Amino acid sequence: MKWIKPKDGNNTFCTAPWSHTYLSPTSERRLCCASTEPAQSFEQYIDTAEGTNEYNPMSLPTWWNSDHLKSVRLKMLRGEELEECQVCNDKLLHTTVYRDHFNNMFKDIIRQAYERTNEDGSTDMPVVSFDYRFTNLCNFMCRMCGSNLSSSWETEERKYITDFETRRPWAGKEVKKATAEFVANMAEPEFQSAIDNKQIREVYWVGGEPLMYHQHWKFMKMIVDSGQAGNVYARYNTNLSRLVFNKINLFDDILSKFSAWEVCASIDGTHEIGEYIRSGLVWKKFEENFEHGMKFQNGRNKRLNLDFTITTPGLFEIENMFELSLKHDVTIITKQTFAFSPEVFMSVKVIPHRILDRIVTEILGRIEPRATDKQQGMIDILKQFITQKNYHEQFQNYQEGTKEGKQFIDQMESRRTNPITMREIMWKDKELGEWYDSI
Repeated sequence: MKWIKPKDGNNTFCTAPWSHTYLSPTSERRLCCASTEPAQSFEQYIDTAEGTNEYNPMSLPTWWNSDHLKSVRLKMLRGEELEECQVCNDKLLHTTVYRDHFNNMFKDIIRQAYERTNEDGSTDMPVVSFDYRFTNLCNFMCRMCGSNLSSSWETEERKYITDFETRRPWAGKEVKKATAEFVANMAEPEFQSAIDNKQIREVYWVGGEPLMYHQHWKFMKMIVDSGQAGNVYARYNTNLSRLVFNKINLFDDILSKFSAWEVCASIDGTHEIGEYIRSGLVWKKFEENFEHGMKFQNGRNKRLNLDFTITTPGLFEIENMFELSLKHDVTIITKQTFAFSPEVFMSVKVIPHRILDRIVTEILGRIEPRATDKQQGMIDILKQFITQKNYHEQFQNYQEGTKEGKQFIDQMESRRTNPITMREIMWKDKELGEWYDSI
């Protein structure tokens, strides 16, 4: 069997299948949060027998050397492109890919992967990077999100969708109960065991909203109290709406003990448009919490970043977010809202190229001359909007999907208190507003 090493031209290799484990709020185990197995669906369990509705989650040891993961490892070692890695392969989320993070973070594991992988793809290498999303608990209802990742979304949908549990198999009463039992009896002990064995090198806290997880505070305190904080890299994606749990402050009492961390503060706009996109956001509170975090970062091994996902209404917040990055001298990690179907109206790719390209070009003309390396990701994404296919080029059912997406936006606005409407935002640009009204 010929295995190709990265230094010899293997561009598909990623250390994640030898280092990392991801667990979704609906107890799916996948390669990482960006992987697409099973394709395009959070409603299906990869660890459940196909064609059944039975809830049968796997333990970490069983998944770690499952047939699926063994196959993935062998394909990567051979330099084959994996369908599961489409987000990285095609840069669907941002211009810097998750694969690069894993390969940089765990450079020492690359050689071990080739030395400690058996002919069948199994390995005795331990999991050292954990991304466990214990529940969908979240106090926001971001408009590009959904009920599987936000309990607030789930509460809203249960109120307005009569057949909610039929549409969302993971939300049935019995499955929800079983999921909670799985978390308590399997997922949490797995995490604690890794702490007890001092095997964790990286922990990634995402949600839901991770600062609402009691597990987050419990396990991070364990890492601190056991003296491991100096050897663990802590990463966060958080809405930063709250910093305190049981009088424990994230920065003062937890991250101040770590030698390396990165907090990505998810924010997709300022003031009323920001509050429209991220239902639950109080802009002034975000500013207050972000400025508190700034006291603890050093821009090197302790970094507080802005995490900006560009949405359709967020087009009009790009320059405000750019200025915020300049003001605080922090990196703004910039992503796009991507979709596998055309009804996702929050993606800018719904907009015809003639309009989107003009708007983006005008914005680039104003910000690119002042950009530093900390805003370069934003510049790259904006240029990518111009070169990538939009929905019209990507989907045959573009017209139908776009209408459906607009109707969904209208539904959300009827359910929520909105500081502004999508139509009002779109009419900030006359040509865009006219297109919106024509749908």
